[in-house]
Amino acid sequence: MTAAFDAALRGTPARMLRSDGAEVVLAVGRWHADAAGDDAWLLDRCTGPALDLGCGPGRLVAALRRRGIPALGVDTSPAAVASCRARGAPVLHRDLFGELPGGWRHVLLADGNIGIGGDPLRLLRRAARLLRPGGTVLVETDPDPAARWAGTARVHTPDGVGPPLPWAVVGAAALREVAAEAGLVVTAAHAGPRCFSELRAAGA
Repeated sequence: MTAAFDAALRGTPARMLRSDGAEVVLAVGRWHADAAGDDAWLLDRCTGPALDLGCGPGRLVAALRRRGIPALGVDTSPAAVASCRARGAPVLHRDLFGELPGGWRHVLLADGNIGIGGDPLRLLRRAARLLRPGGTVLVETDPDPAARWAGTARVHTPDGVGPPLPWAVVGAAALREVAAEAGLVVTAAHAGPRCFSELRAAGA
């Protein structure tokens, strides 16, 4: 996935073309800007140490640290890691399914990152294992609540087309089903141009 997203993570305009024919313009400008707007919904729910999986250029990590919240980003892209470090956001250059420190109060999957790897159930189970007891997973979902798709996608930029990547899309209603399979429940949600859900372990 690294090479496919590197150009976008350096600031090049990009779009994602999915194998079902859908096309999504990637929010490159938002990734590189400071956290703003609906990002506040995620930030306000982080009351303790937070891990941002697929952090990109690190705007959420940097914003949390400005609030005095310990935060760490994780990304496979060298371009993302360089951008994080340039803005003073701590980051691990690592696969999110690889070895990572656990015990986090919050794990973030923003900007469509629930789609990484094409298997949201596997990803939620991974995120849940990184939490301390009582912690939460904060997920950005598709604006269509019923959306649930998995397949491959290619990133297109003016420099060329990336290889096919396993990818997925999940809306808020579908996320409830996937979360239940992962032993998680939705405890809060936000609907708007950008949509978010907060998950925690069932019974916690």
